[in-house]
Amino acid sequence: MRFMLMIKATQESEAGLPPSPELMAAVGQLTLEGMKSGIIISVGGLGPSSQGTRIRASKGTLSVVDGPFAETKELIAGFAVIEAPTREAAVEQGRLMMDLHVKTLGPGYEGECEVRSMSEPPPCSR
Repeated sequence: MRFMLMIKATQESEAGLPPSPELMAAVGQLTLEGMKSGIIISVGGLGPSSQGTRIRASKGTLSVVDGPFAETKELIAGFAVIEAPTREAAVEQGRLMMDLHVKTLGPGYEGECEVRSMSEPPPCSR
């Protein structure tokens, strides 16, 4: 089963500040190990919401709103798509990612990782 791990934004990521070199190196190592083992499929970081746009559909009308968006705690700063046999195994991968953040950034780090299952598209016939 595929899951997406979503690392929530922080004030620093929303300010457009890059992660520390130490965090980038640690995440890079975890990613490399996860890709070699077949657990991690894809990873990426997202720019701040000030560089984003939302397209909303409401009552048959589309509206386009440029960022920034107010609720930092609801925004996503980075993600990983993983393959895991169970939800529990996916949660463990999320725990490893957050533990890496705490160990790298120190006990003052506050963050959140959301783990969600992904729907698989139906097979394509040509």
